[in-house]
Order: sequence, then C-alpha cells, then structure tokens
Amino acid sequence: MTAAPASPDGEMRPELGARTRAELGPVILEIRNVEMRFGGIRAVDKVTLDIRRGEIVGLIGPNGSGKSTLFNVISGYSTATGGEVHFAGAEITSWKPHRTARRGLARTFQIPALFDNMTVLENLLAAAAQDGWRGARERAAEVMGTLRIEHVSDHRAADLSGGQQKLVEFGRVMMRPASLVLLDEVTAGVHLDIRKIILDTIAALRKTGITFVLIEHDMELVRSVCDRIVVMDAGQVITIGTFEEIARNSEVMQAYLGRRA
Repeated sequence: MTAAPASPDGEMRPELGARTRAELGPVILEIRNVEMRFGGIRAVDKVTLDIRRGEIVGLIGPNGSGKSTLFNVISGYSTATGGEVHFAGAEITSWKPHRTARRGLARTFQIPALFDNMTVLENLLAAAAQDGWRGARERAAEVMGTLRIEHVSDHRAADLSGGQQKLVEFGRVMMRPASLVLLDEVTAGVHLDIRKIILDTIAALRKTGITFVLIEHDMELVRSVCDRIVVMDAGQVITIGTFEEIARNSEVMQAYLGRRA
C-alpha cells in the first residue's frame, strides 16, 4: 500500500482517497427523520442521511451536538423516539444491539467497552462468541498481528494503556463479519504510532468493501480519510459535503466558533 503525502505534522497518511458516487455501492444505511428525545431535549432532531456501501463518512460537530446519540440509535443502544433506520435492506429502528450486530453492524465506543478482568485474547474471543468458535483463535491471532498487540495478548484489559485499549476495542470489531462499522473517536488521545495502525487498518478493510462512519474531532484526519463529512449541531445535520465544501460553509464556522464566517 502506497503512503499518501505527509501532513503538516510530518505523519504519513494511508492512501484512502475520496471516492465518487459512481465508485461506491448502493445505499447500505438509511436514516429517515430520526429523533431521540430526553424529556424536552431533542438530542437528535429529525436527522435524515444515506450512507453508501464502501464509503467512509466523517461525523463532526461540537460536543453535545448529538453524534454519539445518533450512533446509539443506529446500533440499538437507544431506541429512537421518532423516524426510521434501515440497514442492509431491513428496518432496524427498534432492534437491540445483538440483533444489529448479527445483521453486520459493529461499533466502538468513545470510552472502550472491554472486559477489564479478561486478557486481550479473551476479549477478542468473546467478540466472536455470537458467531461460533470455529476459527476464532486463528482469527484472533491474525487481528492481534494486524494491530501489533501480540505482545500483550495475555495482559488484562485493565492493565493496558489507553491507546492499547482502543486497539483491542477495534480488534473486537474486526473479529465479527461486519459490513458497516461505526467508530466513535477511535483515534482520540492515542500515540501517533497507534493512530497510524488504526488508519492503515481502516484503509485495508475499506478495500474489502466495509463501510465506515466515524466520529472525529481531528480535522486533518477527517480531511485525509473521509469521502464525505456530515456536520451536526444541536441535534441536527446542518450540512454534508467534502472537506473543502464544509470548510467554506458559514454554518460550520458558526457551530464551531460561535460566529459567522
């Protein structure tokens, strides 16, 4: 895999490259007028969005704009109070997480949701339990090699660094036959070496046809990785476009800086 040019911080980016609609597959995720209310607060307010197979979409916005709540609704950890979610040809609006996972939807969390008292290997094997144990150990060895965490395979998750925990959480996603992966700040706060491992792995998995939606605050990462960017503020989608398009958008400037561009 050929590396892309270095960014201003000197880090080499994986060559993901934006794809045109003609190069992408059919719609894999449809979100229609989705709402999520907590009392009188609309954390997600009539969001409508299509994600195409093989696409990498960035979901950005200020803290509290509804990004993680939208992920929770899509993946079944919260039940929408309005609207519909369709994934891979089925309506999954009220499905529980284990059912959406069986359909092929996987996700990570902003704070890794690992079994703290289990080893790295055991955490990976647990992620494969739903699909049966055949080949699970071999798959786990492959995942640990890709993520370069073989040397901590027998370490408890609670004893790992924050970056290593992020790798294990991503590894749990890789243990399942997912077609759509939701990544919630998967590179936040990690060392540049770990960040590169994650981005390289996303690039490799994308080539197999896996679709990604990622919540991210690092604009350089979003610029270099995503085909499209969805900007949320106050629970609503305020614009969708390429990085260049959203960078010129006055609503985006107002959401992030509190003023018009």
